[in-house]
Amino acid sequence: MAGTLYLCATPIGNLEDMTYRAVRILNEVDLIAAEDTRNSVKLLNHFDIHTPMTSYHEYNKYEKGQKLVQRLLDGADIALITDAGTPGISDPGEELVRMCCDAGICVTAVPGAAACITGLILSGLPTRRFAFEAFLPSDKKERGYVLGAIAGEQRTIVMYEAPHRLVKTLKLLEETLGGERRVSICRELTKRHETVYRATLAEAVSCYESREPKGECVIVIEGVSREAIEMEERKKWEDMSIESHVEYYLSLGLDRKEAMKKAAKDRGVTKRDIYRYLEQKKQED
Repeated sequence: MAGTLYLCATPIGNLEDMTYRAVRILNEVDLIAAEDTRNSVKLLNHFDIHTPMTSYHEYNKYEKGQKLVQRLLDGADIALITDAGTPGISDPGEELVRMCCDAGICVTAVPGAAACITGLILSGLPTRRFAFEAFLPSDKKERGYVLGAIAGEQRTIVMYEAPHRLVKTLKLLEETLGGERRVSICRELTKRHETVYRATLAEAVSCYESREPKGECVIVIEGVSREAIEMEERKKWEDMSIESHVEYYLSLGLDRKEAMKKAAKDRGVTKRDIYRYLEQKKQED
């Protein structure tokens, strides 16, 4: 009978956030797969956990993943932990989960801390709908594509960034989204010097240009409002006359009544306004 893969969340800074269940599972499994064994051994020592440990990280995730899957198929129970937080979020754990699912191995989670959720709920920005983007891609073309997608995102956006790249990333966001977009910069989460800086992107750039940030950062960005999107859509029609606007929809096969209705919606006016304008132009001509 195959074993079980346990995705065990670990503290993102404060060791008191370790759950009783996580400690028990890490003691009971046959093997712990850790992103960085040098970092994780400190955690295990703190909680007096003596389970054997092996490395599983970005650079060995395929080869080591196959070995871990075989161990699981042979009946071993394995716990996967990341450097901090929940495995499988912006780390190689997602690949191991996929491999286990393909092999029919039971995968379960031992919930706990996650920096993205912690930053989101502290941000002061809407939490009902959000998009997680993790770190921006290092490839320039791919990074541009992601930034372009973020520009039109209505949901609150959550990102990660290293302190030495924070200013560069904030400048890219300011250029793409505009300086007035609200943002929260969360640093040192759950630690003694935890800070949440709430401002606009322009203010955030100015703030961190003058003082070097420390600690891993969670960036939470306000989504674009529906009103702003509608206003941007209306601007697209400003250079077109109302007559041409209506003719555009007529050329698509709509009848005159529906064409006026569509044009009115595009411009944020009523169909009656369009009708009156066209009637007045007809009389003038």
